[in-house]
Amino acid sequence: MKHGWFVTFEGIDGSGKTTQWKLTEKYLRKCGYDLLALREPGSTALAERIRKILLDKKLAITPVAELNLYLAARAGLVQEVIAPALKQGRVVVCDRFYDSTTAYQGYGRGLDIALIRKLNALAVGSCIPDLTFLVDVDYATSLSRRKKTSDRLESESRAFFKRVREGFLEIARKNKKRVVVLDGRTSVDELFAEVRAWLNRRLTI
Repeated sequence: MKHGWFVTFEGIDGSGKTTQWKLTEKYLRKCGYDLLALREPGSTALAERIRKILLDKKLAITPVAELNLYLAARAGLVQEVIAPALKQGRVVVCDRFYDSTTAYQGYGRGLDIALIRKLNALAVGSCIPDLTFLVDVDYATSLSRRKKTSDRLESESRAFFKRVREGFLEIARKNKKRVVVLDGRTSVDELFAEVRAWLNRRLTI
């Protein structure tokens, strides 16, 4: 490929998106692609430190502070890692990206969504995902899949996750060419068969 490809996975905690992200990484490597697998927040020294802060249940973080921490982690990741990789023609597969900030801090926390879109644009520049998989599940399903010990975000209420899920679905409705909504209640293998089919069409594997 002359230009890189950027694929992201989104969904509420416990949706199964991370499993699909890992399967996608293995599949694309097997297909011979020069691939870079990343997670958000994370994948740089700074972003990994920010991740620990964001998930620490002992810390009280205001919504605005939380938003800015995510943006700081993302801006560094884009500039240091994603943008150079795409310029080199590599395939980048990321577990979460800016749609999560719109869903969690915008719809979930109630911060101004238009402002969040502008800040996201500032953080990512021209690094827009070519394809986004939204693994959609209801709250009960997500809760049943989580570990017994929850982090700061996983400890949020049912009402919060309902707003976040609705936010993701609204993002998908407004970005139909980019976002593919998948039923996360299906088995891992069935779900990945759908992911693989979309990758085959879009990446011409």
